[in-house]
Amino acid sequence: MLAILQTINSFKKEEKGQALTEYGLIIALIAVLLIGALSALSGGLGATFGGITSKLTTP
Repeated sequence: MLAILQTINSFKKEEKGQALTEYGLIIALIAVLLIGALSALSGGLGATFGGITSKLTTP
């Protein structure tokens, strides 16, 4: 029982996992924001690149 309590207390003191988790959450948030922004801009970007393509291929 004492060994279990010592193990739990060592996890409480260790902060490496906490920092790693925070970085993971930040990266996940940035990824979600980028996906949302690209989804919102996809129609406008498609039209822009379509116009550029048509101007380059038209003699």
